[in-house]
Amino acid sequence: MSAPVAQEELPILEAVINIRNRLTALKKNRGDFIKPADVNQLYQAVVKQVTRLNEVRDDHTTYNNRLDTTLADVFNLLSLFFLTIGRTRECPATYSQIASMRQILIHMDESGVYNESDLAPFHRRLAELRNIVQHDMESGKHPPAMTKLLERQLNECENLLRKLQDSLAVLSPELIPIHERLVNIRRQLVALAAKETAREVAYANAYAAKVEDLKGKGSASSTESEASESDSRTPTRESTPKPDGHREKDGRESKDGKELRVKAELKPIQEELRKIDSKRVDGKFLGPGGTVPASQAICSSLLEECFEIVQEIRAQDESKNVASSLRPIYDRLSEIRKELEQLVLTRRWSLRETDLWNYSLSLQEIDKMRVDGKFVDAEGNRPEGQYVLLYLLRRCYGLIYRLLSSSEPVSEELMPIANKLSTVKKCLNEVLKYGGPFSPRDLYPYQLALHQIDSMRKDGKFVGVDGTVPEGQGIVMAHLNECHELLEMLKESMDDAEEEEYVDEDDYDFNDPSDDEEDEE
Repeated sequence: MSAPVAQEELPILEAVINIRNRLTALKKNRGDFIKPADVNQLYQAVVKQVTRLNEVRDDHTTYNNRLDTTLADVFNLLSLFFLTIGRTRECPATYSQIASMRQILIHMDESGVYNESDLAPFHRRLAELRNIVQHDMESGKHPPAMTKLLERQLNECENLLRKLQDSLAVLSPELIPIHERLVNIRRQLVALAAKETAREVAYANAYAAKVEDLKGKGSASSTESEASESDSRTPTRESTPKPDGHREKDGRESKDGKELRVKAELKPIQEELRKIDSKRVDGKFLGPGGTVPASQAICSSLLEECFEIVQEIRAQDESKNVASSLRPIYDRLSEIRKELEQLVLTRRWSLRETDLWNYSLSLQEIDKMRVDGKFVDAEGNRPEGQYVLLYLLRRCYGLIYRLLSSSEPVSEELMPIANKLSTVKKCLNEVLKYGGPFSPRDLYPYQLALHQIDSMRKDGKFVGVDGTVPEGQGIVMAHLNECHELLEMLKESMDDAEEEEYVDEDDYDFNDPSDDEEDEE
């Protein structure tokens, strides 16, 4: 439970809540592009309140009250705004990425399922984010209050990462391959459990829809005549649900078919687990010469957990993949995951980084429902389906982090132009790759597209609706110049082909009498 807010901090809390409301209202406005001036104004207001807060607080004391949680929300949302307007290389934009990374690292530490290759990308990304913060700190582009906060956040992430790295350091070299394989197997098992649950939900929904449809047909026929009503009560091949062992037309799988498929997918995984288990002697993995390497507990516990997940998957029937008390959480996580995966595919055209705020809030609310790392029901019990829910939760966190990390330093106002240029460049590269012959008509659509984009510039720059110069000019201009270069290369190849054809015609002398004599012969 958070501590109460001190009396001297109440005016700051009120101001921060007001800023959060203004940010939320700005986020909801989809009619206009987000203006950098509006974002900068709110950013300066936040910095002012943080400066006031630093004056009344002790640097050596850790605080956690409503003001801190509200400030975290404001910084997270403000960070998404900086990403949206294309200022990705400035320290405020790093806050949401650091927060997302910290959440993933906490879950990795909790699960204990990771290896060196999983940690390497976080090391690289942390170094990149620290360089951004240090550059702004040295240049004085952002106030010390902001850079100091981000330094603290980065240090927390690095401490978490170091903790994970240290736990892997105790692994003896002989056990590293076994540990990495067990980590991958566990991920396969949890993904399989989640896939089975998704199938069962889909089958259940399809079956319920079919039953409702049959009921509707039966009630409609009953209004026509009493005879048809009696017929509708008579079991028929169409109206009677098929017994297990068959597959419905709507794709609902029978119990026997499901069991066979699950066994087929589980069999190679089980065989590999048994093969790994057979390497143990008296419950311990042995090294060269029969020695017992250190860090047995890590690999053994991971192996036992894999066997437990296998048993759980095998024991679950159609209705028990996720307990009914946890089904609302499962449905919500599945919906979030589906929407985030769609955004990963279409982010260049449809993503506004501030949209990720709602997903982050939903995941935080679901995460807070856990007790000692597990989801519980109203009676405090831990129902079936924990692995599936944790897999979906961590998958959603990973997708958000992926979307944040892939954000380009281009304002949303210039993103349509950047996307169009990217498409034109891709087409020109394909045309150049496969060669001609070309005609001016073939290249006309590309010339027209580039001419339209060129005409949008004023004094060599793309200008926003409000007359400002949006972020991302360099990237867009680089794409535009590259497209022009590719187009010129295609024109040159077209001219070369015409010259060769002209030379071939000149080689033939139409007045040469020897040609006529040869023809007569």
